Amino acid sequence: MIAISSLTKTYASGLQALKSVSLEIRKGEIFALLGPNGAGKTTLISIVCGIVNPSSGSVRVDGHDIVRDYRVTRSKIGLVPQELTTDTFETVWATVCFSRGIFGRAPDPAHLEKVLRQLSLWDRRHDRIRTLSGGMKRRVLIAKALAHEPEILFLDEPTAGVDVELRRDMWALVRALREGGVTVILTTHYIDEAEEMADRIGVMSKGELVVVEEKATLMKKLGKKELTLHLLEPMTAVPPELAPWKLQIKNGGSELQYTFRAQEERAGIPALLRRLGELGIGFTDLQTRQSSLEDIFIDLVNQP
Repeated sequence: MIAISSLTKTYASGLQALKSVSLEIRKGEIFALLGPNGAGKTTLISIVCGIVNPSSGSVRVDGHDIVRDYRVTRSKIGLVPQELTTDTFETVWATVCFSRGIFGRAPDPAHLEKVLRQLSLWDRRHDRIRTLSGGMKRRVLIAKALAHEPEILFLDEPTAGVDVELRRDMWALVRALREGGVTVILTTHYIDEAEEMADRIGVMSKGELVVVEEKATLMKKLGKKELTLHLLEPMTAVPPELAPWKLQIKNGGSELQYTFRAQEERAGIPALLRRLGELGIGFTDLQTRQSSLEDIFIDLVNQP
């Protein structure tokens, strides 16, 4: 649905925001773009949406070049920006009607009603936007982005600073859109959201795309597990016989921790437990912990 090839962006100040980024996004998937502030996420989205001009490279949306066929490509995209930018003196109904009309779509009150009801805005449709709370204004931005029935929806930090109810409503809506064939690209600082919602994940750092992977594959490939053994008797040093497992002593010597890759689990743990038994090292309990997407993200962006 989106094909990005060797995309670069250098601003007049000399800041190189994007460094030869290439990426393909499939139709009907939820793609999460993660990265720290200044990684280039918003610049990338802004170029695809026609808001920022690239320095070099190309972007195609559903087979159309975003520069040459900008009207076609822009009509296929809905964008929910980070900033709360709305016409404060307009009513909710007027602003979503205008957003639909600006793309040349015929009036469709039934579609707009459906969108407003999904976002719990129907009862506020005659209210002026300046009278709404910040969370309600965020809902209006989403309604505006969906007014012209886009095939692609960009959500740039959509749940930053909003209440739990809106987050829940939004993700229910995103799932429904995906089921209807809409391609969703989101940036978020709430990594638990990406872990729950995304089909694939891309991580950006310093203007480069560090990794793009299926979520499950990423968790399996880069994830780690920790086995913690609660010892019967405290230990001051790891016996030399246990050196192959690179164990760490924790909690004042009362715990022994083994960190390993998920694919090493079958071979590593049984052998370790057998060796502990042979050495007469007893334990009262054991716990395992799987690394989260947040752990993987932090490791990736902190690598040189």
